[in-house]
Amino acid sequence: MTDLDPTDTLARTIWGEARGCGGPGMRHVASVIINRADHPTWWGRSVVGVCTQPWQFSCRNPNDPNLAKLLAVTEADPTFAAAMRIAALAISRQLPDGTYGADSYYALSMKTPPAWAATARRVAVDGWHAFYVTRPNAPPGTSPDVPNVSISAAASQVAHAAAASLLPNPESEADRLDDLYNPKELT
Repeated sequence: MTDLDPTDTLARTIWGEARGCGGPGMRHVASVIINRADHPTWWGRSVVGVCTQPWQFSCRNPNDPNLAKLLAVTEADPTFAAAMRIAALAISRQLPDGTYGADSYYALSMKTPPAWAATARRVAVDGWHAFYVTRPNAPPGTSPDVPNVSISAAASQVAHAAAASLLPNPESEADRLDDLYNPKELT
């Protein structure tokens, strides 16, 4: 097997999973992948291992139409260029974790939550995905008494844009990412 670049692999996975969710959604998926890589188990022992573990991220499933798209996309696509910047921040551990240590998520568009969600602790909802901690001995701040964070996708983008406009010198590259773009249609 050819060695895969962790930043490129992560960017392609977050683009495939969350390109229609804007920067916040892509950052949340990146955080889940980093949280998994930082707590190695059956889901992988590195960023590349986590991203390519079979049947963990639907965009990488052999029967998913997004697989060919994520393998072909280039940085000429502005959303993928943003995914590359997010991935670089995540790999360097400079991306704040807005998922409160989540190691799993599912799309809220699913008709029925996956079975694993029944025994996991929900820690955040961002308007596109519900985020969970499934591993035992999870980090502080993920106990059931922590209130779930729930914001709509539109409110997230508006709030992020407003905050960015108030900060002449954002503290991190993550704060400078353009979240208000026209997402590509899934075809």
